[in-house]
Amino acid sequence: MLAERYVTENLSELLLSRENYKPFPTIEERNKWGELPPSLKKFWIDKGENKLNYSWPTITATQYMDYNRTGNRARYDTISWKRRQDLTSLVVAECVENEGRFMDDIVNGIWCICEETFWGIPGNAYMMKRQDPLPDVSDQIIELFSAETAALLAWTYYLLKTKLDAISIMVRERIHLEVKKRILDPYLNRTDFWWMGFNQESMLNNWNPWCNSNCLSAFLLLEDDPQRREAAVVKTMRSLDNYIGRLHSDGGCEEGPKYWIFAGGTLFDCMELLYGVSGGKIDVYQELLIQQIGRYIYKAFIDDSFYANFADSSANVDIPAELTYRYGRRIEDARLSGLGAMVLKKKREEATNVEFSAMFRLLPALFNYTEIEQYTGESPYIRDAWLDGIQVMVAREQEGSSKGLYLAAKGGHNDESHNHNDIGQFIVYCDGSPMIIDPGIVTYTSKSFFSERYTIWTMQSAYHNLPIVNGVQQQNGRQYKADNVNYHQEDTLASLSMNIAGAYPDSAEIKIWKRSISLIRDSHPCIEIKDNFQLQRMTDDITLILMTPHPPQIEGTGSIVLQDENHNKVIIRYNGEMFVVSTDNLTLEDEIMRDVWGDQLYRIKLKKMTAADQAECIIKISKF
Repeated sequence: MLAERYVTENLSELLLSRENYKPFPTIEERNKWGELPPSLKKFWIDKGENKLNYSWPTITATQYMDYNRTGNRARYDTISWKRRQDLTSLVVAECVENEGRFMDDIVNGIWCICEETFWGIPGNAYMMKRQDPLPDVSDQIIELFSAETAALLAWTYYLLKTKLDAISIMVRERIHLEVKKRILDPYLNRTDFWWMGFNQESMLNNWNPWCNSNCLSAFLLLEDDPQRREAAVVKTMRSLDNYIGRLHSDGGCEEGPKYWIFAGGTLFDCMELLYGVSGGKIDVYQELLIQQIGRYIYKAFIDDSFYANFADSSANVDIPAELTYRYGRRIEDARLSGLGAMVLKKKREEATNVEFSAMFRLLPALFNYTEIEQYTGESPYIRDAWLDGIQVMVAREQEGSSKGLYLAAKGGHNDESHNHNDIGQFIVYCDGSPMIIDPGIVTYTSKSFFSERYTIWTMQSAYHNLPIVNGVQQQNGRQYKADNVNYHQEDTLASLSMNIAGAYPDSAEIKIWKRSISLIRDSHPCIEIKDNFQLQRMTDDITLILMTPHPPQIEGTGSIVLQDENHNKVIIRYNGEMFVVSTDNLTLEDEIMRDVWGDQLYRIKLKKMTAADQAECIIKISKF
C-alpha cells in the first residue's frame, strides 16, 4: 500500500526538509497558542504549576528487578510513565504561558530521562539477547516506551529549541546523542525487531504502528542527514506494509477496542506523519481498508465510554477524542468524526489528558479543540455491524440510540493477538448499561504474555459466557476455532451462528456444539442464545456460564433478574426443568477491574440436572 506506491527515486522530492517541516507552531509562533480557549490555557498552566520546583521521582535498579523477582511491573512502569507525563505537562504549560517559569523543571526532566539506563519497561526486556534481572546497556532494543520516549524528547526539542539553547546547548546535544544511540541508529541498522515484520512474523500487532509512529517522529524532527531521514521513511513504509498486509478487509481490531487506540490509532498517527511531511502527497485515506480501520471503533461503540470488549480490552475505554474526530474528517466519515466530537464534549477538559505522553496526539487536540466543540457530525449509534475477518457481530434495537437491548458476539480462534479463550462469547447491554459482560483484563504481570497466561482467570473460557463440558474449558491455540460461522441480518433479526466444538480439546468429548446468538427485534424484543449439542457419551456435567456485574435475583424456577443502580432491568429465562442455577461471587482486588465493575462480579452457573448426549438449550434475555 505504501512502499510500492511511494518508494521511488522521486521520494526525496516529496519530503519536506527538517528545516521546512513545521507540523505545529513552536513556542515562538504565538498566534495559535494565543487563540486557545482560556479554560484550556488555565487547565494546562495549572498542570504545570503543580510541577514547579519539582523533585523528579527516582527510579532504582531494585524497582526494575521487581518484574524478575515477583512478576510485578507496576512499581517501575508507573514511575517511568509519570516522569514522561509530567514532562509533557511542563512543556505544554510553558508553550501556553511563554514566561520561562517552567524551563528549569523541563531541563531537569529532560536530564533525568536522558540519564535513565533503559527507556523501556522491564516487561519488554525479553527482546534483549542476554536475559538478566537488569537491562543490558549494550543491546539497544526498540520497544513501545523507548520509542515513545524518543518521540517525546524530539517534540520537546522541536517546540522549545530556542529556550533550551538559551539555557545550555548541551540539552539539545544530549537529546540528539541519546535519541540517536537508543533509537535512530538501531532503527536503521537492525531488522531483527519482531514488530517490524521483516522476518515474516505472523503475530504482528499494535507494536508495529505504535513503535513506527514514534520512531518516525524522532527522525522527522531530529535527523540532520537527509539520506538517513529518507531511509527511515522508506523503512517505516515497508514495515507498515507488513502490518497492513495481515489485516482483514473488515478493518476489525482483534485485540479489542482498547487496543484500537494503539493499533488503528497509531497507524493513523503514522499516516498523518507521512501525509504532513510530504505536504499531503503521501495519502492513503481513500483506501477502503484504511477507512474500515477507523470505522471499527464506532462499530464497537455501545454507549458512554462502553465498547464491545473482547481480548485484552476493558469494557470501559477512554478513546482519544481528537484523533477519532480527525480520522473521520480525513476519510470523510461523519459518524467517526461525530463519535470523536461526542466524546470530547462529554469529557471537556478531561479530554486533554495525555496517555503515555503522546505529544503527536496532544498538540492537534489543543489546536482543534474549538473546532471539535462546534462539530456535530452523525450519530455513531449504528444498528448492525458484521466484521467478517475477526468474526464479530454487533446489533442494537434501534439506530441512533442506546435505548433497548444491545448484543455483541464473536467467533474466531484462540490464538488471536492478546487472545482470551472465548469462542462463542457474547455480551448484553440494556439502555447502555452492562448486564451480561466480558470481564476484560487485569493488571499485566510477568504471567500475562508467556507460558502462564492462561492461569489468569480472565483469560479462561470458564469466566466467559460459554459452556463447560465434562469439566473441560476451551483450549488456547490456532487450531481451536469456530467452524461453520454464519451471520444473518434483517430488520427484525441479527444473528450469529457457529459450531464451537472445535474450540474444546478432545477430552471435552463434544461432537457438535452449535451456538446461535440472536437479537430479535419484534414487538417483544429479546436476545436468544440457542445451544444444540451432540456429545460422545451421556453426561450431566454441563454448565452454562453467564458473567454479570449485578447481583442475580432468582425469580422462581427458570428466571433470573439483573438490575443496575439506575433500575435498568433484564430478565433471563431458561428451562428450569433442565438446569439448576447457582452463583459465585468474585471479589475483585485488581485495580483495573475495580475501576470498571466495582467490588464484585457474579458468575451465574446453569448446571444440567439430568444426563444427556444431545439436547437443545435456550436462554432468552429481555428488558424487564
